[in-house]
Amino acid sequence: MAEWLTAEEQHAWRRTAAVMTLLPAALDAQLQRDAGLTQFSYLVLAMLSESDGRVMPMSELASTVSSSLSRLSHVVSRLEQQGWVAREPCAGNGRVTMARLTDAGWEKVVATAPGHAAEVRRLVIDAVGPDRIGDLDAITGAILRRLDPGGRMRANPMAQEGASGL
Repeated sequence: MAEWLTAEEQHAWRRTAAVMTLLPAALDAQLQRDAGLTQFSYLVLAMLSESDGRVMPMSELASTVSSSLSRLSHVVSRLEQQGWVAREPCAGNGRVTMARLTDAGWEKVVATAPGHAAEVRRLVIDAVGPDRIGDLDAITGAILRRLDPGGRMRANPMAQEGASGL
Protein backbone atom coordinates (compact mmCIF):
# COMPACT_ATOMS: atom_id res chain seq x y z
CA MET A 1 0.00 0.00 0.00
CA ALA A 2 1.28 3.44 -0.94
CA GLU A 3 2.16 5.81 1.83
CA TRP A 4 0.27 9.11 2.15
CA LEU A 5 2.17 12.28 1.40
CA THR A 6 3.43 14.25 4.36
CA ALA A 7 2.04 17.77 4.84
CA GLU A 8 5.22 19.22 3.33
CA GLU A 9 5.09 16.82 0.35
CA GLN A 10 1.39 17.54 -0.18
CA HIS A 11 2.05 21.30 -0.15
CA ALA A 12 4.88 20.96 -2.68
CA TRP A 13 2.84 18.62 -4.87
CA ARG A 14 -0.19 20.94 -4.94
CA ARG A 15 1.99 23.84 -5.99
CA THR A 16 3.59 21.68 -8.68
CA ALA A 17 0.16 20.59 -9.93
CA ALA A 18 -0.99 24.22 -10.05
CA VAL A 19 2.08 25.20 -12.07
CA MET A 20 1.50 22.27 -14.46
CA THR A 21 -2.03 23.55 -15.03
CA LEU A 22 -1.44 27.30 -15.18
CA LEU A 23 1.92 27.57 -16.98
CA PRO A 24 0.93 25.83 -20.25
CA ALA A 25 -2.25 27.92 -20.41
CA ALA A 26 -0.29 31.15 -19.85
CA LEU A 27 2.31 30.28 -22.49
CA ASP A 28 -0.42 29.20 -24.90
CA ALA A 29 -2.26 32.50 -24.36
CA GLN A 30 0.88 34.51 -25.16
CA LEU A 31 1.59 32.50 -28.31
CA GLN A 32 -2.04 32.73 -29.46
CA ARG A 33 -2.16 36.49 -28.81
CA ASP A 34 1.20 37.38 -30.33
CA ALA A 35 1.67 34.78 -33.06
CA GLY A 36 -1.63 32.96 -33.65
CA LEU A 37 -0.01 29.69 -32.60
CA THR A 38 -0.71 27.12 -29.93
CA GLN A 39 2.16 26.07 -27.72
CA PHE A 40 2.12 22.66 -29.42
CA SER A 41 2.24 24.20 -32.92
CA TYR A 42 5.14 26.39 -31.86
CA LEU A 43 6.95 23.35 -30.42
CA VAL A 44 6.54 21.53 -33.76
CA LEU A 45 7.93 24.52 -35.66
CA ALA A 46 10.77 25.00 -33.16
CA MET A 47 11.82 21.34 -33.27
CA LEU A 48 11.85 21.40 -37.07
CA SER A 49 13.88 24.63 -36.98
CA GLU A 50 16.53 22.89 -34.89
CA SER A 51 16.75 19.70 -36.98
CA ASP A 52 19.33 19.09 -39.71
CA GLY A 53 18.12 20.75 -42.88
CA ARG A 54 14.94 21.75 -41.02
CA VAL A 55 13.41 18.44 -42.04
CA MET A 56 12.43 15.35 -40.07
CA PRO A 57 10.42 12.16 -40.62
CA MET A 58 6.88 12.62 -39.28
CA SER A 59 7.27 9.60 -36.99
CA GLU A 60 10.47 11.03 -35.47
CA LEU A 61 8.87 14.45 -35.10
CA ALA A 62 5.91 12.87 -33.29
CA SER A 63 8.29 11.19 -30.86
CA THR A 64 10.32 14.37 -30.45
CA VAL A 65 7.27 16.40 -29.41
CA SER A 66 5.73 13.50 -27.48
CA SER A 67 2.66 13.26 -29.68
CA SER A 68 0.64 10.64 -31.46
CA LEU A 69 1.18 10.59 -35.22
CA SER A 70 -2.53 11.36 -35.65
CA ARG A 71 -2.40 14.52 -33.50
CA LEU A 72 0.81 15.65 -35.18
CA SER A 73 -0.70 15.07 -38.62
CA HIS A 74 -3.65 17.35 -37.80
CA VAL A 75 -1.34 20.09 -36.52
CA VAL A 76 1.00 19.76 -39.50
CA SER A 77 -2.02 20.07 -41.81
CA ARG A 78 -2.87 23.42 -40.21
CA LEU A 79 0.78 24.51 -40.43
CA GLU A 80 0.81 23.49 -44.11
CA GLN A 81 -2.26 25.66 -44.75
CA GLN A 82 -0.30 28.61 -43.35
CA GLY A 83 2.66 27.78 -45.61
CA TRP A 84 4.97 27.11 -42.66
CA VAL A 85 5.50 23.35 -43.11
CA ALA A 86 5.51 21.09 -46.16
CA ARG A 87 5.17 17.31 -46.26
CA GLU A 88 7.17 15.39 -48.80
CA PRO A 89 8.19 11.80 -49.42
CA CYS A 90 11.56 10.65 -48.12
CA ALA A 91 14.07 10.38 -50.97
CA GLY A 92 15.44 7.05 -49.72
CA ASN A 93 12.16 5.47 -48.56
CA GLY A 94 8.86 6.38 -50.23
CA ARG A 95 6.91 4.95 -47.28
CA VAL A 96 8.29 7.66 -44.98
CA THR A 97 6.77 11.13 -44.98
CA MET A 98 9.05 14.01 -44.12
CA ALA A 99 7.99 17.29 -42.52
CA ARG A 100 10.02 20.25 -43.76
CA LEU A 101 10.01 23.74 -42.27
CA THR A 102 9.54 26.17 -45.15
CA ASP A 103 11.32 29.51 -45.41
CA ALA A 104 8.07 31.15 -44.28
CA GLY A 105 7.99 28.73 -41.33
CA TRP A 106 11.54 29.67 -40.41
CA GLU A 107 10.56 33.35 -40.54
CA LYS A 108 7.57 32.57 -38.28
CA VAL A 109 9.84 30.88 -35.72
CA VAL A 110 12.33 33.75 -35.83
CA ALA A 111 9.51 36.29 -35.38
CA THR A 112 7.81 34.32 -32.60
CA ALA A 113 10.81 33.20 -30.53
CA PRO A 114 11.67 36.55 -28.87
CA GLY A 115 8.17 37.09 -27.46
CA HIS A 116 7.93 33.50 -26.31
CA ALA A 117 11.36 33.68 -24.67
CA ALA A 118 10.37 36.92 -22.94
CA GLU A 119 7.22 35.27 -21.54
CA VAL A 120 9.18 32.22 -20.35
CA ARG A 121 11.66 34.57 -18.70
CA ARG A 122 8.87 36.60 -17.06
CA LEU A 123 6.88 33.62 -15.79
CA VAL A 124 9.64 31.17 -14.88
CA ILE A 125 13.24 32.34 -15.10
CA ASP A 126 12.80 35.68 -13.31
CA ALA A 127 10.50 34.10 -10.71
CA VAL A 128 13.17 31.54 -9.85
CA GLY A 129 16.07 33.98 -9.98
CA PRO A 130 19.67 33.48 -11.06
CA ASP A 131 20.77 31.94 -7.76
CA ARG A 132 18.22 29.11 -8.01
CA ILE A 133 18.12 28.39 -11.76
CA GLY A 134 20.51 25.46 -11.19
CA ASP A 135 18.08 24.05 -8.62
CA LEU A 136 15.21 24.33 -11.11
CA ASP A 137 17.33 22.56 -13.73
CA ALA A 138 18.24 19.76 -11.30
CA ILE A 139 14.65 19.28 -10.14
CA THR A 140 13.14 19.24 -13.61
CA GLY A 141 15.99 17.02 -14.81
CA ALA A 142 15.22 14.47 -12.09
CA ILE A 143 11.54 14.47 -13.07
CA LEU A 144 12.38 14.19 -16.78
CA ARG A 145 14.59 11.17 -16.11
CA ARG A 146 11.45 9.44 -14.72
CA LEU A 147 9.10 10.62 -17.46
CA ASP A 148 11.46 10.29 -20.43
CA PRO A 149 14.26 7.93 -19.35
CA GLY A 150 15.51 7.46 -22.89
CA GLY A 151 15.71 11.20 -23.56
CA ARG A 152 13.71 10.75 -26.78
CA MET A 153 12.07 14.18 -26.72
CA ARG A 154 14.28 16.79 -28.28
CA ALA A 155 12.46 19.27 -26.05
CA ASN A 156 14.04 17.28 -23.21
CA PRO A 157 17.55 18.74 -22.76
CA MET A 158 18.69 15.26 -21.70
CA ALA A 159 18.36 14.26 -25.34
CA GLN A 160 21.46 16.36 -26.06
CA GLU A 161 23.26 15.32 -22.87
CA GLY A 162 22.65 11.63 -23.43
CA ALA A 163 20.34 9.44 -21.39
CA SER A 164 22.83 9.26 -18.52
CA GLY A 165 22.00 12.94 -18.08
CA LEU A 166 22.84 15.23 -15.22
